[in-house]
Order: sequence, then structure tokens, then C-alpha cells
Amino acid sequence: MVATIKELLEAGVHFGHQVKRWHPKMKKYIFGEKNGIYIIDLQKTLKGLEDAYNFMKEVSSTGAPILFVGTKKQSQDAIQEESTRVGGFYINQRWLGGMLTNFFTIRKSIERLKKIDTMKADGTFELLPKREVASLEKERAQLERNLSGIKDMPGLPGAVFIVDPKKERIAIAEARKLAVPIVAIVDTNCDPDEVDYVIPGNDDAIRAIKLITTKMADAVLEGREVLSKKTAEEAEKAEVEEKIQQEEAEIQK
Repeated sequence: MVATIKELLEAGVHFGHQVKRWHPKMKKYIFGEKNGIYIIDLQKTLKGLEDAYNFMKEVSSTGAPILFVGTKKQSQDAIQEESTRVGGFYINQRWLGGMLTNFFTIRKSIERLKKIDTMKADGTFELLPKREVASLEKERAQLERNLSGIKDMPGLPGAVFIVDPKKERIAIAEARKLAVPIVAIVDTNCDPDEVDYVIPGNDDAIRAIKLITTKMADAVLEGREVLSKKTAEEAEKAEVEEKIQQEEAEIQK
């Protein structure tokens, strides 16, 4: 089991938005209402979490990059920490339009960031006027802020994990346009039809976000382990086959 009802309860995953701020398509994920707030059905959350976990594990086992997205304040730390822990990639400050649909242009900005980093490291800054260095530092800080989490992402992700599809609507639109599968924490005010793997839950509480993001990162890690094992087995098999061929060649001599 990926998680328990107790874990979800303790993290406050079941708390939705105010009744007046709901999306009708979330009705099937709602258990009831208390004090003007919708309560999410944690059995549905558990099922969604397990389906999402298995999917993320499967994608990760192919070696495809996984992108974690969450720019709202409550999600920024969890998104960065968990994606970094498992060798994933992240956007936690600002989604720049075209990050997926115009990835080639984004790569140019990443190359610019890497070039400035190299200039700083190899001593070039020491040879430049102070005003120019200050300008480069400012440019670097801006690029680093927005792109550091995808600086080494080799190409489009095999899947994106998103906290709050309503806030990250541009990311959702770009992923859908490119048919990149979307896994997301979907609160009672969001449209679940925009998401491929819905995890109904609280997308505002830090503990709830951290718990679910950690589970998704664990899935990525497990997938990477499957890939490593498979790669090692294939290498061993190739080595054995090569040895057999060498022995057969010796016999034929």
C-alpha cells in the first residue's frame, strides 16, 4: 500500500475548499460537507494515489525525465526537495510560457545560464568591468530562479506531476497540447477532466502537499531502481553472450 488513511488524515489531505468555491465535476470525489467546507473522500484519494504511483513508477522505469511543478508558496519547498532527491526536474518559481511547447527556445536560455556560470567559474568575470559583471550577475540570478530546476533536463518529460492544476493552468495546457501525461493533486475547486491521473486532495496545506509529493518521488525512485536492475541484467547477459561467442571462435580454430 502506497499510503494509509491515517497518514492522509493526519496531513489534512481530506480538507477541500469552501462549498461556494467548488467545481461540479469534483462531486464524485467529495465525501460530504462540514462547516462550509467540502470533505474529500479519502478512499478515492487512496485509489488515485496508488494509480498515480504505479504510473509514475512505470514512466520512470523507462528512463524518461519526470517534471515536478508547483509554484504556489506552500508547494515550493516540497517540489524542489523531493524532485532533487530522486533525480527529477522541477519548476517551483514561475512557469514561463512555452516551457514545454517552445522547449527549443527555453533551451537557449538554459545554455545562456550555463555560459554565464562558466564565465564566473573560469575567471572571466575578473577581467570584465564591474558594471558588466553586475549586469551578468543580475541576468544569471533571474535565469537561475526560473530555470535551475530544468537546467539538465535532456528533453520533454515523460510525465508531469502538478500541485494545483487551476493555478498551473498554463502548464496543464502545454502538457495536454503535447500529450504529456499529467498527474496532479486536484482540490475541490479544480476540473479533474484536465488531468490524466487525479489525486483528489488538499492542494493548500503544506503537510498534505509534502506527503503526496513525497509518494510521487518515491515512485520515481522505485522506477529508477527497476531501470538500473534491468540495465545491469542486460549488460550481464551481453557479457555472457560475448564470452560464449569467443569460446566458440576458439573451438573453431
